[in-house]
Amino acid sequence: MGEPRAAISPSHLTYAWGDCHRCLWLQYNHSVAAPMTMPLIGDLADMQERYFIGAKTSDMHPDLPEGKVHSHGGWVVSKNIVVDGVDSGLFIRGKYDLLLEFPDGTFGIVDCKLQKKDYDKSSFYAPQLEAYAFSLENPQKDSPKQISMVGLYTWSLDRASGNLGAGFGYRVNSSWFPAERNPIALQERLADLVRMVRGECPPAKDGCGVCDYVSARRDVLGNG
Repeated sequence: MGEPRAAISPSHLTYAWGDCHRCLWLQYNHSVAAPMTMPLIGDLADMQERYFIGAKTSDMHPDLPEGKVHSHGGWVVSKNIVVDGVDSGLFIRGKYDLLLEFPDGTFGIVDCKLQKKDYDKSSFYAPQLEAYAFSLENPQKDSPKQISMVGLYTWSLDRASGNLGAGFGYRVNSSWFPAERNPIALQERLADLVRMVRGECPPAKDGCGVCDYVSARRDVLGNG
């Protein structure tokens, strides 16, 4: 088995936390994770983020406060997470999409999303956004940055456009969905994750496709 991991991914505080805790426990305690590839999504997301490098916020959406894009794809590493007064040995490590800088010296975290339809999922992604903010305000090594705003910047599909001569493309609609800062909720989510990771292996979630596959494979092949 692999070595235990100490880095908490911000995305594990959303999708992974709501999914199978057994799979998450195995990933943190034994570095066992099901393979996952999303090559097209990754390329499109990177293209979306790079499009706004060096841009003013007014170039992105009229509802964004005055500022500019400070950086793209930056890594954050937080100080260790303390739970019940004890250093867990775990810390947050992740890569934000866009970091905005405002005239007052504060910063904003923007998570870019590509969506089929235009709808607000900022409340769902709030723990992930707050994790980036916490890491920048409580960094392991770098100087702290004050985060005054977090939210989702989305592109949703509208229609195909172009022609054979000019080339074809997809038009998208852009939306800005600010999320409310909630450091207390983040600490509660982190505490729950740390207690789960440090405890006994939890049962599989009902309907977990990975666990069902492993069980079916074992029924057919045994431990081979």
